[in-house]
Amino acid sequence: MAEPERIALVTGASAGIGLYTALGLARAGFRVVMAGRDGARLERARRTVAERSGSTRVEPMPADFASLAAVRGLAERVLATHDRLDLLVNNAGLIAPRFELSADGYELTIAVNHLAPFLLTNLLLDRLRTSAPARIVTVASQAHRGARIDPAALAGRGDWSPLKAYGRSKLCNILFTRAVARRLDGSGVIAACLHPGVVATAIGDRAGSLAGFGWRLVKPFLTTPENGAATSLFLATTQDPAPFHGAYVIGKRIAQPDPTALDDELAEKLWAESTRLVGL
Repeated sequence: MAEPERIALVTGASAGIGLYTALGLARAGFRVVMAGRDGARLERARRTVAERSGSTRVEPMPADFASLAAVRGLAERVLATHDRLDLLVNNAGLIAPRFELSADGYELTIAVNHLAPFLLTNLLLDRLRTSAPARIVTVASQAHRGARIDPAALAGRGDWSPLKAYGRSKLCNILFTRAVARRLDGSGVIAACLHPGVVATAIGDRAGSLAGFGWRLVKPFLTTPENGAATSLFLATTQDPAPFHGAYVIGKRIAQPDPTALDDELAEKLWAESTRLVGL
């Protein structure tokens, strides 16, 4: 009996780490669904992955993560077109250069980097469970260190700067991973998050005038997006992912995040408020 086709969904797959994650998964034999905001860029990325991997099983699905309706639409399309889902890579992310609101009226960085993957993961959880063994890999960052959140004021302006907002969103990624991992114990679905390294993508170009200028200065000395995808690909393909369940990973090793990221009471408050904000 033939092995069932393995299906992976990678968000933020138009460029950078997401593009190379999609490429690595296509080379590893997955059917890869690539999600991204801009349809034209996503189609170019799809062609790149197909050409470089030799795979004909690469699908673009446009979705703007600044809109929860678009996230719901993406989940509906995935569920309608695939009867299984073996891997979800929550990779999409941004650093907003100025304070902006999402289509739903939430602070944009938290909306795209946390609320969108929170909603998407929850909408796909049942399909992941029925496809077990399955995996959820979320791209966090060392930028979470020193960040603090108040779940009750999660999506407002607060003490806003581009890098503070980004750090808070990455703290949310780790807290979310720990909370969803607890809910998945014994299900055969493994959830882990990671720091990809400081990667020369476009994400920092718009991090405000001073930080963005600094980013562009150091970018030539940073690791490549291809190297940045390595930890996501490791967690997606390692033969025994069980030791990484609920963990924060750097390279191929479990790392200690900031103590705030280990606060399970905070994680549950964040889960409850995120559920309310996304309308679950």
